[in-house]
Amino acid sequence: MSVYFSHHVPISMGTFPLKAEELSQAVEHAVEAGYRGFDTAQMYENEAALGSALARLGCPREDLFITTKVLPAHLGADKFMPSVEASLQALKTDYVDVLLLHWPTPSGDNREALELLQKAADKGYARMIGISNYTIAMMEEAVQCLDAPPVCNQVEFHPYLDQSKLLAAASRLGIALSAYCPLAKGQIFGDPVISQMARRYDRSEAQIILRWIVQKGVSANPMSTKPGNLKGNLDALDFTLSAPDMAAIDNLGQNGLRIVDKTRMPIAPDWD
Repeated sequence: MSVYFSHHVPISMGTFPLKAEELSQAVEHAVEAGYRGFDTAQMYENEAALGSALARLGCPREDLFITTKVLPAHLGADKFMPSVEASLQALKTDYVDVLLLHWPTPSGDNREALELLQKAADKGYARMIGISNYTIAMMEEAVQCLDAPPVCNQVEFHPYLDQSKLLAAASRLGIALSAYCPLAKGQIFGDPVISQMARRYDRSEAQIILRWIVQKGVSANPMSTKPGNLKGNLDALDFTLSAPDMAAIDNLGQNGLRIVDKTRMPIAPDWD
């Protein structure tokens, strides 16, 4: 098990696309439910709202696990460090637990961005550093560029998308995967395989899906604003799916649903 996974609550609260008061309320519900991991990004434009909410709630910093990500437009030497410093100021903290490069560099050359990420860690701005939306070849390059393998690669990961190749490569390289869109924006709900399992285990469909992700050694960042759903998502940690049920969910990857594709994010790489 990776350092990242063992030091990190396997389920964090995803904050996109929440902003302002809606985010503040959701964070309050999340903290009450027991969340201590929060995932944000410069791109989400909600770091300040998250920082203010956590400060207002008085959570000790050492109990929190905060992840943020550097905007693609900030990956050059002139903007990178000032943008990270602005993120820390917005989040009201001296450091983040994990700092990620949100997307590969649009030019296709990731080396400078990786070197800047390493410098941010060396300055103490992040306890751990990682990447997001990186392909297998890009992960291999990151391992070469950084002082230690990136702790995680945050990618789209849910039962309708077969990420087995990426997961195997990440495991070989000592990189954990972290899931965004873990519930496929609700598009898996109602799937007969999932709904039948939910009845059998007496769990919600979301809990079945999140449990499958966590059991694969992948952390998840589901977003919810509803207290019941926030609590329910964390309850995915207290049961186990059988091996045949894990395999049955694996087979759903044949659906080939990718939510964040080049139509939504034109700078997306050619995925594995």
